[in-house]
Amino acid sequence: MGAASSSANYMLWPEKLWEDLQPTPGRLHSSLRITLATVIALLLILVWQMPFAAIGLYSIFLIGRESPSASLRLGVASVMTIAVAVAIELAVVLLTDNDPIARVLSMAAIAFLAGMVLVSTSLPALGPSWGLIYSIVIAFWESHLPADRLVKNSLWLFATFSLAIGCGVAVEYVFGARSPTDRLQEQLRIRYQALERMFSLYPQQVAPEQRFEAATSVSRLAVAGQAGMMALYNQIVDRNLDSGALPIATRVHVTMLAELMDDSAAFGLQSVKWDDSELRQRCARIAEQCRALMRGTAAEGRFEAWPRATNSLLDRVEGALHSIVMMPSDVNPATSKELAALPSKKVPFFIPGAFRDRDNLAFSLKISLCATLCYILYNAIDWPGTSSSVITVMVSGLTTTGAMKQRLTFRLLGATVGGLILGLGATAFVFPELDSITSLVVVIGSVALLAAWISGGPRFNYVGIQLAFAFYIVAFEGFSAPTQLAPARDRLIGILFALVVMWFVFDQIWPVRTVTAMRRVLASVLRSGASLFRIVDSASHDDQLEREMDGARDRVGKNISALRTMSEAVEYEFGVSREQHVRTSEIILRSSMAAAALIWNQVAVLHGREQLDFLAEPALAEMRGRLADRLNMLAEVVERKTSLPTEHLGSFVSPQLLENKHYGEYVRNTIARYEDLQTLAAQLGGEV
Repeated sequence: MGAASSSANYMLWPEKLWEDLQPTPGRLHSSLRITLATVIALLLILVWQMPFAAIGLYSIFLIGRESPSASLRLGVASVMTIAVAVAIELAVVLLTDNDPIARVLSMAAIAFLAGMVLVSTSLPALGPSWGLIYSIVIAFWESHLPADRLVKNSLWLFATFSLAIGCGVAVEYVFGARSPTDRLQEQLRIRYQALERMFSLYPQQVAPEQRFEAATSVSRLAVAGQAGMMALYNQIVDRNLDSGALPIATRVHVTMLAELMDDSAAFGLQSVKWDDSELRQRCARIAEQCRALMRGTAAEGRFEAWPRATNSLLDRVEGALHSIVMMPSDVNPATSKELAALPSKKVPFFIPGAFRDRDNLAFSLKISLCATLCYILYNAIDWPGTSSSVITVMVSGLTTTGAMKQRLTFRLLGATVGGLILGLGATAFVFPELDSITSLVVVIGSVALLAAWISGGPRFNYVGIQLAFAFYIVAFEGFSAPTQLAPARDRLIGILFALVVMWFVFDQIWPVRTVTAMRRVLASVLRSGASLFRIVDSASHDDQLEREMDGARDRVGKNISALRTMSEAVEYEFGVSREQHVRTSEIILRSSMAAAALIWNQVAVLHGREQLDFLAEPALAEMRGRLADRLNMLAEVVERKTSLPTEHLGSFVSPQLLENKHYGEYVRNTIARYEDLQTLAAQLGGEV
């Protein structure tokens, strides 16, 4: 990719923020549900005079809104996690007689465990919640108050948190979406229709205004990103619904389509030479493919000879479309439904091998170090108001430098708007004029609606969450209107202090660049594919084969979705090599999509009892074994940045097998998909 195409992805922050605030499908509905849950929880907290309202109202933003059952599952898990945190706090205090050293060591241990939960389980949100609550309750024992009052404070915190979670779950059950499969199919259709309309205009002699209007429609859908479609997909898998006519590997398909929308929007909004006959032909071909995909099929040609140089935006559009077209689609209808979405009950809570991963251990140690340093230092200087530094570490820690910088930047922005502007503004000018609960509810509801709307955006959603948290912390010190500005000042200083500590640990002492983490995730995808091929030819029982294949495809889908999210954080990597980091992240993302096409074509053929002959054939088993070896080699090349000795996989296959009427198509497709992946992965050898 040239610099021009890379720089086309960037806009000024005000432009990005304005695009991020535009309406997207389902955004208003979700924002209103959050607001309603906030209002109900606020009224109950005020009526029952429950302390820690800020933490309770903030917890409403942490409840998943993919489906009512997902909200209930995460809500119950969160309440149980908080109960464990409170129990550990009381046990530490009782068993050690409130020894300060024991509190420090417990903080270090809990922060480490919270980090491991974040990176090693299928419910990562439990980690930060656990660390957040523990950092609050253990801080109670630093004050010289009666023990029974401190115990009651811990129990009140648990009660307030549980009440707010209950309100959020109840609202989701009453007003949550009920037909996610149809809505997801409609979202896919809308996007392919917009793409088909835009690219079909290029071969025609139409006014530039028409092309710009069509490109703007694609751009609006591209800005919405994959979050909304992923939310609908999560509803389907969580409730184990019928996947209908959704494509195989829907999670991966959504990620690929989101990437296609981004590239197409960038192409449509640029200035090109409309008299270029080759460009018009390529656009017509893209429009034909999108029209076919809109119907759930694939047009002839399937982009087998897609461009390899990828030096232009149109090349990238064709590359992204090629990845989608190469995904399997014409298998048995019953099998296709099984492969479209994996029910969440089949996903293990602990990610296999995650606790032995040295990178996960290193990340958890860094989080523990940051939290412990902040805890020790704010106690050493005897400034309790800056305890927000530990909270910042717990809710802002991520696994990569770029993502960490992104989240800390958004936390600072949200804290500034929510705490300093809205919180202090309400304290100074609004609260003195309030004379009823109704007026208070209107104020809090308005802020909750604003925060919920921002949190529904694809880029700046974390700003909305932190805006709500900062406002609640400032506005809800007690049941009377705040009268001092010092608490807001202290909390902001605590946030700034945590930013400095995390920058020092994550960026100076123990840096992990975003592209380095992306390399590791791509290597994990490749190794998952290799293990899947080994599983196919070594499992002795059908149920074992199915269980292990389900786990492998779940990890592949989640990792590819995570790579797209991580690629958006690369722009927060500052320095002279930033453009090179962006280019590398794009190659990694597209390599992961090529790997998905390879892996899912294998899964589609080998899944189910009707394909036992493909499993039993010795020549095919030998080919899959060699393919597994090559994928493991590619993983080493990607992770260690070494050169790749290119080798044609077809050299390991006999000509008779290639021409076999029964097995030939499967073999040729496997070789073609592997060579797509090898071509892209080879470009990563000399990259940063």
